[in-house]
Amino acid sequence: MTTVEEAERLILAEAGDYGAEIITFEQALGRVLAENIKADRDLPPFNRVTMDGIAISYQSFKAGITTFRIKATQAAGDAPVDITESNECIEIMTGAVLPLSADTVIRYEDVEINEGTAILLIPDIKKEQNIHLQGADKKQGEIILTPGRLITPAIISLLASVGETEVRVKRLPRVVVISSGDELVEVSATPSPYQIRRSNNYTVQAVLKQHGLDAAMLHIPDDPEIIRQTIQQCLHNYDVLLLSGGISMGKFDYIPQALNDLGVNKVFHKVMQRPGKPLWFGKQDNGAAVFAFPGNPVATFMCLHRYFMPWLQATLSLTEKPPVYAILNRDFEFTPDLQYFLQVKLNFNEQGGLLAVPVEGNGSGDFANLADTDAFMELPLEKSEFKKGEVYRIWPFV
Repeated sequence: MTTVEEAERLILAEAGDYGAEIITFEQALGRVLAENIKADRDLPPFNRVTMDGIAISYQSFKAGITTFRIKATQAAGDAPVDITESNECIEIMTGAVLPLSADTVIRYEDVEINEGTAILLIPDIKKEQNIHLQGADKKQGEIILTPGRLITPAIISLLASVGETEVRVKRLPRVVVISSGDELVEVSATPSPYQIRRSNNYTVQAVLKQHGLDAAMLHIPDDPEIIRQTIQQCLHNYDVLLLSGGISMGKFDYIPQALNDLGVNKVFHKVMQRPGKPLWFGKQDNGAAVFAFPGNPVATFMCLHRYFMPWLQATLSLTEKPPVYAILNRDFEFTPDLQYFLQVKLNFNEQGGLLAVPVEGNGSGDFANLADTDAFMELPLEKSEFKKGEVYRIWPFV
């Protein structure tokens, strides 16, 4: 068996690159940017008023003028109106262009307006107050976004603001999720006393959808020839195969042999971990990557987050995020010499520390337990006793 760390290294070494494509910026949410984005003009593009009030020349205030005649009212989007006399002001709204003849904005709360006159109510003001100066955020031609950024709603806003109607993003791999086993029936079916409904495939598909991947789904029975034929077709039509079940030591676990017969190079089979010990990973030469997860729901769920998601992020050249750690909130023991992925509920203490509260279930088949947890805490195999207050890495899934 390989260690968790070695399994991760081997998987990331097989990260691919599926190129890039151009899509509209409205479709880009959740995708990974694959080009530099530059400001097409200064941001903001003009001296922008940030408070409703009046615009004056600061020099007039320094000269002792505290009463100003309102020359005009200017809304956001209006052409600027210049003041020509030292005792003039412009009544101006948030978002409007500051006239070149003015350099200071006094908010409504600090003036009294009566019959076309604005009287200053405060003893002091600062030059250029309440103004977002032109180019203060970015200069024209400056790079504002670099490749590897996950496109979030905030980045959609930035793309729109610089007129990027189309954007180059990393192309997503074609993924198929394959469940296996004669004991599994469709969700709409009524299981016999010795059957269960399929859920792993829908769980995997839902996680991938959260990350912008629309995966196909197939189910194969415990039939060696059907397994071989189905996997062969999928190796031809998809970039990634995510299999659930059929990879352990049972008499009907035909998948490892089928993968071998079809020329998929096994990188490793079995990892020193619980859950998910039978994990299988391999790749065709210049072809599809294959992640074969154990059939137990918690094992599939953990392996998907611990191994496939980092592979996907590396494949998409997504800017790597720092690991997340949490404080174990009570003592826990685990005896076998395996890396243990403990299901935990996350909370914060009064000091802002992230706490991981163990939520023990009934093994890797207890998928109902996942609904009450937020993450897996990775506990090292070198220890068997884990004390309250110790800090370990977590893999959030919510």
